[in-house]
Amino acid sequence: MKNVLFIGAGSMAEAIIAGITSNGAVEPASVFVMNKSDQARLEELRDKYGITPVRTGDPEIKQAELAVFATKPKDARQAMDDVAEQLNPSAAVLSVMAGIPISLFEEKLGNRPVARSMPNTSATIGLAATGVAMNEDVGDIVRRNILSLLGSIGLVKEVEEDELHLITALAGSGPAYVYYFAEALEEAATTSGLCGTDARELIVQVLEGAAAMLKRKTGEPAELREHVTSPGGTTAAGIRALDDAGFREAVASCIQAAENRSRELANGQ
Repeated sequence: MKNVLFIGAGSMAEAIIAGITSNGAVEPASVFVMNKSDQARLEELRDKYGITPVRTGDPEIKQAELAVFATKPKDARQAMDDVAEQLNPSAAVLSVMAGIPISLFEEKLGNRPVARSMPNTSATIGLAATGVAMNEDVGDIVRRNILSLLGSIGLVKEVEEDELHLITALAGSGPAYVYYFAEALEEAATTSGLCGTDARELIVQVLEGAAAMLKRKTGEPAELREHVTSPGGTTAAGIRALDDAGFREAVASCIQAAENRSRELANGQ
């Protein structure tokens, strides 16, 4: 795909830009980026990835085959207004904003192909987990292009739009939960006397190894856990402490709260 316009230059936009330019999915010279006011941020992205900063009214906006909306959800309407008169009528739209429905893009930007997705920041290293939903105006070629673009930054699953709220809670926000868990592990280890560097390296290796075991499908998560958990052993004691603290209930509440917030954003709250 040529001439991709990013509206918004935050961490998600950068993650996708890093992914698609590093693996050759889109040439850096064909990536245009605009944001609300931070010119220094655009220059930073230009120097780092070779993209082209643009402003409202620049001819590159009209040239875009795909417009990627990556602003904060609260800025979504203004971002659409800023480019509504400039986007080519045939340009497709890809949203990576949490909670913003396809119907709003159709209302503000007219009839055109619209896809709504929620990658996560692991896109930077090509390991994103993304759900995407598309409207009826997305034809086969545009669908393939969007799936290819999102696939270039990791795993992508096409789903119904309503399912994106849960996928946002699970995959879009998921890395933050893992990092939070890693924070807690590291804090517990260092508080108990382990060197911070050693604790970090061990935790990263544990997470990487466990993820690899899951990916290789050597067993269901419960089976893999049971293989490590000897009756009366150290792991059993640790799991029992997690259960006593309501670990599963806390995780369920976490996912539900994030899903609810996604739905609130969709309703303009």
